Amino acid sequence: MMKSLGLRAGFLSVLLFVAFCALWQIAVTPGASSGPALDPEYAKLMGIQTVGAKSAMPGPLDVAQKLWDNLKRPFYDNGPNDKGLGLQLLYSIGRVALGYTIAVLVAVPVGFLIGMSPLAYRALDPFIQVLKPISPLAWMPLALYTIKDSSLSAIFVIFICSVWPMLINTAFGVGAVRKEWLNVARTLEVGPWRRAFTVILPAAAPTILTGMRISIGIAWLVIVAAEMLVGGTGIGYFVWNEWNNLSIANVIVGILLIGVVGMVLDLILARLQRRVTFPE
Repeated sequence: MMKSLGLRAGFLSVLLFVAFCALWQIAVTPGASSGPALDPEYAKLMGIQTVGAKSAMPGPLDVAQKLWDNLKRPFYDNGPNDKGLGLQLLYSIGRVALGYTIAVLVAVPVGFLIGMSPLAYRALDPFIQVLKPISPLAWMPLALYTIKDSSLSAIFVIFICSVWPMLINTAFGVGAVRKEWLNVARTLEVGPWRRAFTVILPAAAPTILTGMRISIGIAWLVIVAAEMLVGGTGIGYFVWNEWNNLSIANVIVGILLIGVVGMVLDLILARLQRRVTFPE
Protein backbone atom coordinates (compact mmCIF):
# COMPACT_ATOMS: atom_id res chain seq x y z
CA MET A 1 0.00 0.00 0.00
CA MET A 2 2.75 2.44 1.00
CA LYS A 3 4.77 1.49 -2.10
CA SER A 4 1.76 2.18 -4.31
CA LEU A 5 1.21 5.52 -2.58
CA GLY A 6 4.86 6.42 -3.11
CA LEU A 7 4.70 5.59 -6.82
CA ARG A 8 1.53 7.64 -7.28
CA ALA A 9 3.02 10.55 -5.38
CA GLY A 10 6.18 10.37 -7.50
CA PHE A 11 4.17 10.28 -10.71
CA LEU A 12 2.10 13.28 -9.59
CA SER A 13 5.28 15.21 -8.70
CA VAL A 14 6.75 14.55 -12.16
CA LEU A 15 3.48 15.54 -13.80
CA LEU A 16 3.34 18.82 -11.86
CA PHE A 17 6.97 19.55 -12.74
CA VAL A 18 6.38 18.94 -16.45
CA ALA A 19 3.24 21.09 -16.39
CA PHE A 20 5.11 23.89 -14.63
CA CYS A 21 7.97 23.78 -17.16
CA ALA A 22 5.50 23.79 -20.06
CA LEU A 23 3.64 26.82 -18.71
CA TRP A 24 6.96 28.53 -18.04
CA GLN A 25 8.14 27.90 -21.61
CA ILE A 26 4.85 29.19 -23.05
CA ALA A 27 5.02 32.30 -20.87
CA VAL A 28 8.50 33.30 -22.07
CA THR A 29 7.96 32.45 -25.76
CA PRO A 30 7.07 35.65 -27.67
CA GLY A 31 4.14 35.46 -30.08
CA ALA A 32 4.37 36.45 -33.70
CA SER A 33 2.38 39.63 -33.13
CA SER A 34 3.17 40.27 -29.52
CA GLY A 35 5.39 43.25 -30.23
CA PRO A 36 8.40 43.98 -28.00
CA ALA A 37 9.29 40.91 -25.94
CA LEU A 38 12.15 42.32 -23.88
CA ASP A 39 11.77 44.72 -21.02
CA PRO A 40 12.85 48.11 -22.48
CA GLU A 41 15.15 48.96 -19.58
CA TYR A 42 16.84 45.56 -19.76
CA ALA A 43 17.25 45.87 -23.53
CA LYS A 44 18.74 49.35 -23.13
CA LEU A 45 21.31 48.02 -20.64
CA MET A 46 22.19 45.14 -22.97
CA GLY A 47 22.33 47.40 -26.04
CA ILE A 48 20.01 45.27 -28.15
CA GLN A 49 16.80 45.80 -30.09
CA THR A 50 13.53 44.87 -28.41
CA VAL A 51 11.27 44.22 -31.41
CA GLY A 52 11.03 40.52 -32.21
CA ALA A 53 13.67 39.66 -29.65
CA LYS A 54 13.67 36.81 -27.20
CA SER A 55 12.19 37.32 -23.76
CA ALA A 56 14.53 38.59 -21.04
CA MET A 57 13.30 35.80 -18.77
CA PRO A 58 14.97 32.52 -19.79
CA GLY A 59 12.89 29.43 -20.33
CA PRO A 60 13.45 26.02 -18.75
CA LEU A 61 15.53 24.85 -21.72
CA ASP A 62 17.83 27.87 -21.36
CA VAL A 63 18.20 27.20 -17.64
CA ALA A 64 18.90 23.51 -18.27
CA GLN A 65 21.60 24.43 -20.81
CA LYS A 66 23.18 26.89 -18.37
CA LEU A 67 23.06 24.27 -15.60
CA TRP A 68 24.81 21.78 -17.85
CA ASP A 69 27.48 24.36 -18.72
CA ASN A 70 28.10 24.92 -15.00
CA LEU A 71 28.19 21.21 -14.22
CA LYS A 72 30.78 20.54 -16.93
CA ARG A 73 33.34 22.71 -15.09
CA PRO A 74 32.15 23.02 -11.49
CA PHE A 75 35.49 23.67 -9.77
CA TYR A 76 37.38 26.09 -12.01
CA ASP A 77 38.94 29.21 -10.49
CA ASN A 78 39.74 32.12 -12.81
CA GLY A 79 39.98 34.80 -10.14
CA PRO A 80 37.89 36.52 -7.47
CA ASN A 81 34.74 37.01 -9.56
CA ASP A 82 34.94 33.92 -11.75
CA LYS A 83 34.72 30.63 -9.86
CA GLY A 84 32.89 27.40 -10.64
CA LEU A 85 29.47 26.74 -9.18
CA GLY A 86 30.70 23.65 -7.33
CA LEU A 87 33.47 25.68 -5.72
CA GLN A 88 30.99 28.34 -4.62
CA LEU A 89 28.74 25.66 -3.09
CA LEU A 90 31.71 24.17 -1.21
CA TYR A 91 32.52 27.58 0.31
CA SER A 92 28.93 27.96 1.53
CA ILE A 93 28.62 24.38 2.82
CA GLY A 94 31.94 24.73 4.64
CA ARG A 95 30.82 27.91 6.42
CA VAL A 96 27.50 26.38 7.36
CA ALA A 97 29.17 23.18 8.60
CA LEU A 98 31.60 25.09 10.83
CA GLY A 99 29.07 27.54 12.29
CA TYR A 100 26.49 24.79 12.73
CA THR A 101 28.95 22.45 14.48
CA ILE A 102 29.94 25.16 16.95
CA ALA A 103 26.24 25.82 17.60
CA VAL A 104 25.66 22.09 18.32
CA LEU A 105 28.59 22.03 20.76
CA VAL A 106 27.14 25.02 22.62
CA ALA A 107 23.37 24.49 22.34
CA VAL A 108 23.09 20.84 23.35
CA PRO A 109 25.05 21.05 26.65
CA VAL A 110 23.40 24.35 27.61
CA GLY A 111 20.00 22.93 26.66
CA PHE A 112 20.69 19.91 28.89
CA LEU A 113 21.56 22.24 31.76
CA ILE A 114 18.39 24.30 31.29
CA GLY A 115 16.21 21.21 30.96
CA MET A 116 17.60 19.54 34.08
CA SER A 117 17.89 22.59 36.33
CA PRO A 118 14.90 24.86 37.12
CA LEU A 119 17.37 27.40 38.53
CA ALA A 120 19.34 27.55 35.26
CA TYR A 121 16.07 27.82 33.32
CA ARG A 122 14.87 30.81 35.33
CA ALA A 123 18.28 32.49 35.22
CA LEU A 124 18.92 32.08 31.47
CA ASP A 125 15.40 32.40 30.09
CA PRO A 126 15.35 36.26 30.05
CA PHE A 127 18.58 36.35 28.01
CA ILE A 128 17.29 33.72 25.58
CA GLN A 129 13.99 35.54 25.07
CA VAL A 130 15.80 38.83 24.34
CA LEU A 131 18.44 37.40 21.98
CA LYS A 132 16.29 34.85 20.14
CA PRO A 133 14.10 37.32 18.14
CA ILE A 134 17.08 39.32 16.82
CA SER A 135 17.55 38.82 13.10
CA PRO A 136 20.83 36.99 12.39
CA LEU A 137 21.77 39.55 9.75
CA ALA A 138 21.48 42.32 12.37
CA TRP A 139 24.65 40.84 13.92
CA MET A 140 26.61 41.16 10.66
CA PRO A 141 27.80 44.80 11.05
CA LEU A 142 28.93 44.13 14.62
CA ALA A 143 30.66 40.92 13.55
CA LEU A 144 32.46 42.66 10.68
CA TYR A 145 33.59 45.46 13.01
CA THR A 146 34.91 43.16 15.75
CA ILE A 147 36.14 40.13 13.76
CA LYS A 148 37.28 42.11 10.69
CA ASP A 149 36.97 39.09 8.42
CA SER A 150 33.96 38.56 6.16
CA SER A 151 34.17 34.75 6.10
CA LEU A 152 34.49 34.43 9.88
CA SER A 153 31.69 36.95 10.30
CA ALA A 154 29.43 34.78 8.14
CA ILE A 155 30.33 31.74 10.28
CA PHE A 156 29.48 33.72 13.42
CA VAL A 157 26.09 34.65 11.97
CA ILE A 158 25.44 30.97 11.18
CA PHE A 159 26.29 30.11 14.78
CA ILE A 160 23.90 32.76 16.12
CA CYS A 161 20.97 31.69 13.96
CA SER A 162 21.52 27.97 14.57
CA VAL A 163 21.93 27.96 18.32
CA TRP A 164 18.43 29.00 19.45
CA PRO A 165 16.22 26.27 17.91
CA MET A 166 18.62 23.57 19.09
CA LEU A 167 18.95 25.02 22.58
CA ILE A 168 15.19 25.43 23.08
CA ASN A 169 14.32 21.99 21.67
CA THR A 170 17.05 20.33 23.74
CA ALA A 171 15.80 22.00 26.92
CA PHE A 172 12.22 21.01 26.10
CA GLY A 173 13.15 17.42 25.26
CA VAL A 174 15.23 16.98 28.42
CA GLY A 175 12.54 18.54 30.60
CA ALA A 176 9.83 16.33 29.07
CA VAL A 177 11.52 13.00 29.87
CA ARG A 178 9.05 10.82 31.73
CA LYS A 179 9.48 11.02 35.51
CA GLU A 180 8.93 7.27 35.85
CA TRP A 181 12.12 6.56 33.91
CA LEU A 182 14.11 8.99 36.05
CA ASN A 183 12.69 7.51 39.23
CA VAL A 184 13.65 4.00 38.13
CA ALA A 185 17.19 5.21 37.39
CA ARG A 186 17.41 6.78 40.87
CA THR A 187 16.08 3.60 42.45
CA LEU A 188 18.83 1.65 40.70
CA GLU A 189 21.31 4.25 42.01
CA VAL A 190 22.38 5.33 38.54
CA GLY A 191 24.73 8.32 38.79
CA PRO A 192 23.88 11.74 37.26
CA TRP A 193 26.29 11.44 34.32
CA ARG A 194 25.28 7.91 33.45
CA ARG A 195 21.60 8.86 33.85
CA ALA A 196 22.10 11.76 31.46
CA PHE A 197 23.67 9.58 28.75
CA THR A 198 21.66 6.36 29.16
CA VAL A 199 18.21 7.65 30.07
CA ILE A 200 17.76 11.34 29.28
CA LEU A 201 19.72 11.60 26.02
CA PRO A 202 18.01 8.65 24.24
CA ALA A 203 14.58 9.89 25.38
CA ALA A 204 15.23 13.49 24.30
CA ALA A 205 17.12 12.64 21.07
CA PRO A 206 14.10 12.94 18.70
CA THR A 207 13.27 16.40 20.05
CA ILE A 208 16.92 17.46 19.86
CA LEU A 209 17.09 16.29 16.22
CA THR A 210 13.95 18.29 15.46
CA GLY A 211 15.73 21.40 16.68
CA MET A 212 18.78 20.50 14.61
CA ARG A 213 16.60 20.12 11.49
CA ILE A 214 15.08 23.54 12.07
CA SER A 215 18.52 25.03 12.66
CA ILE A 216 20.10 23.62 9.49
CA GLY A 217 17.28 25.07 7.39
CA ILE A 218 17.70 28.50 8.99
CA ALA A 219 21.50 28.31 8.67
CA TRP A 220 21.35 27.50 4.95
CA LEU A 221 18.85 30.30 4.39
CA VAL A 222 20.96 32.84 6.30
CA ILE A 223 24.30 31.98 4.69
CA VAL A 224 22.91 32.89 1.27
CA ALA A 225 21.79 36.31 2.51
CA ALA A 226 25.05 36.83 4.43
CA GLU A 227 27.17 36.05 1.37
CA MET A 228 25.16 38.52 -0.68
CA LEU A 229 26.08 41.16 1.89
CA VAL A 230 29.77 40.39 2.44
CA GLY A 231 30.58 39.17 -1.10
CA GLY A 232 33.72 37.31 -2.13
CA THR A 233 32.75 33.65 -2.36
CA GLY A 234 29.78 31.35 -1.79
CA ILE A 235 26.54 30.50 -3.53
CA GLY A 236 24.86 33.67 -2.24
CA TYR A 237 27.61 35.79 -3.78
CA PHE A 238 27.34 33.75 -7.00
CA VAL A 239 23.62 34.61 -7.31
CA TRP A 240 24.22 38.29 -6.58
CA ASN A 241 27.20 38.50 -8.95
CA GLU A 242 25.24 36.84 -11.78
CA TRP A 243 22.42 39.32 -11.22
CA ASN A 244 24.94 42.15 -11.57
CA ASN A 245 26.07 40.48 -14.82
CA LEU A 246 22.39 40.31 -15.93
CA SER A 247 22.65 36.53 -16.30
CA ILE A 248 19.13 35.61 -15.20
CA ALA A 249 19.61 31.97 -16.24
CA ASN A 250 22.56 31.63 -13.86
CA VAL A 251 20.54 33.31 -11.11
CA ILE A 252 17.81 30.68 -11.54
CA VAL A 253 20.42 27.90 -11.58
CA GLY A 254 21.82 29.21 -8.31
CA ILE A 255 18.35 29.40 -6.75
CA LEU A 256 17.58 25.82 -7.80
CA LEU A 257 20.84 24.50 -6.34
CA ILE A 258 20.22 26.38 -3.08
CA GLY A 259 16.89 24.57 -2.81
CA VAL A 260 18.35 21.16 -3.69
CA VAL A 261 21.20 21.45 -1.17
CA GLY A 262 18.78 22.62 1.53
CA MET A 263 16.54 19.62 0.82
CA VAL A 264 19.48 17.20 1.00
CA LEU A 265 20.65 18.63 4.34
CA ASP A 266 17.14 18.29 5.76
CA LEU A 267 16.79 14.72 4.46
CA ILE A 268 20.06 13.71 6.14
CA LEU A 269 18.89 14.97 9.52
CA ALA A 270 15.39 13.53 8.99
CA ARG A 271 16.89 10.08 8.43
CA LEU A 272 19.06 10.49 11.52
CA GLN A 273 15.98 11.53 13.49
CA ARG A 274 14.11 8.39 12.42
CA ARG A 275 17.03 6.24 13.56
CA VAL A 276 16.87 7.62 17.11
CA THR A 277 13.07 7.55 17.39
CA PHE A 278 11.65 4.45 19.04
CA PRO A 279 8.04 3.59 19.93
CA GLU A 280 7.33 3.60 23.65
